This record gives sequence, structure tokens and C-alpha cells, in this order.
Amino acid sequence: MQIISQLDMLRTTVSDLRKGGETIAIVPTMGALHDGHLTLVRAAKARADHVIATIFVNPAQFGPNEDLDAYPRQLAEDAAMLAAEGTAALWAPSVEAMYPDGFASSIHVAHIGDGLCGADRPGHFDAVATVVCKLFNQVRPDLAFFGEKDWQQLAVIRQMARDLDLTLPLADTIIGVPTVREADGLAMSSRNRYLTAKGRAAAVTLPNAMKAAIAKIEAGHPVKEALSALKAALISAGFQSVDYASLADAKSLDPLDALTGRPARLLVAARIGGTRLIDNMAAGKAQSERAQSGRA
Repeated sequence: MQIISQLDMLRTTVSDLRKGGETIAIVPTMGALHDGHLTLVRAAKARADHVIATIFVNPAQFGPNEDLDAYPRQLAEDAAMLAAEGTAALWAPSVEAMYPDGFASSIHVAHIGDGLCGADRPGHFDAVATVVCKLFNQVRPDLAFFGEKDWQQLAVIRQMARDLDLTLPLADTIIGVPTVREADGLAMSSRNRYLTAKGRAAAVTLPNAMKAAIAKIEAGHPVKEALSALKAALISAGFQSVDYASLADAKSLDPLDALTGRPARLLVAARIGGTRLIDNMAAGKAQSERAQSGRA
């Protein structure tokens, strides 16, 4: 597996991989890889001839007082894991390579990117959309794979691809892969390593409380009451705060007061021990529909 840090070398590698008409899939990450990331690589390998993974801790998407400096960086270990999965190349640019001197452009995806995490982390999704657009233009993949754990991010990236006429990849070739969970149900995340033993034990309350809320909503209980009980369960378990808990249309992310028969998601962000955890789950009879399985 090639480890590439310069754009000219990346473009040469991409050209070489495409000889003979082979297809390329991209798996963008910020590193600190776990089995959730490797599941994306495996899904990409099943759909494309070659996989290019990326590792870039994007400083633009971290707000003031967030964990940019503390975010785990382990390039050698990550590269070894990717090589073991048969990844063709790892694109690991420096900040200077991604944002050269004088860089002044930004992409804003309105509406979908404005609420939920976008409201709590101003500018976050502008930075995500901008860097992912750059990655798409740098690699020009046929397919792109993202985890569904950050459902809003996935929605933002698909909207950006549609709006900017990114033909490689098209919005419908941006593939969402279902969230990979620990044995107790907690969604895998690089930030889980920040949790103390006590915090990790309490963190499982998040998926459990979400399942309970979904069961109540599907049984006909008022959404507001189900969400209030979810928040109360988290605070009782030791979470310091709940940034949001929202039942939303799976595509538009507009909040819902009741299930409508269209695909819906329950999305939650909450903080425990200084660590911000996010999760989402399908809700309603439409949850098994294709739109919930990761296609646009």
C-alpha cells in the first residue's frame, strides 16, 4: 500500500490505478481507526476494484475549545490496518498541502447543515463540505463510503455533491454504511477512547435510551414525551448535558412531531465526562426501506 502526502503523487497513483478501466472507491477518515472504519473499507472493496483511504484531521471543522490538539493521531498503526485490508493507497496530506497559503474558499450547505450539530458547532459542516469536496476532486473516485453514525454529515455531503454537480462521485454513489456498534450497543467512535471506565459504563445508556424512545414513539406515545424521557435517562446516568434529541425526516432532517410513514431517524448528541457522543437510529415502519440502508 502506498502512503501518499503530495498531490502530484496522488494524481499519478490514481491514473495508474485506473489503467484498464478499473474503478476507485474513497473512504475518508480522520484516522484513529477502529472496526467501524475498516467496515467501510471492506464495503468499498466489495464494490470497487481499488480503495483509497484518506486520513486528514481537518482543523477547520474543530471549533474553539474542541479537541483538535487532543484528537488521536496514529498514522503508522492506521496504515498497517489499512494495508492488512488490502487498501491500494492512503492519502494523508499535511494541513499545508490541503490548505495552501492564501486558501480562502468555503462551502455552505444550507438547511440540512444548519440544525442539530450545525447549530451546536457553527461552521463545522462548512468545513466538512469543503474538505470532502476537495477530497473528491483530488481522488475523483467512482464511489465514496461514509458511516451512518454521523447521519447529518452524510446528508450534507450528498446535498453538496448534488448541488455542485460532482459527477465523480454522483450523489447516489455516496454510500452510507450502517453504524458499527460495540457488543453492548454503543456506537464505535474514535472519541470513545476519551471515556473513563465509569463514563464508558454509563455511555451505553445512550443507545438503550434511544431504543426505548423509539419503542414509545412507534407505540403511539407523543414524541415530545418520549424525547423528554430519553433526556432524563441520560442525565440520570451521568451525562452532563444533551445538545439535542430530535425525531427527524431521514432525508430533509426536518423535525417531526409524529411518524408520517416516511423514513425517520432519531438523532441525539450528548456529553459525558467532557466527551461529546452522537448517535442515530431509524424509527417507524419505514425504517427498513432502502433509503434507510444508506443509498440516496
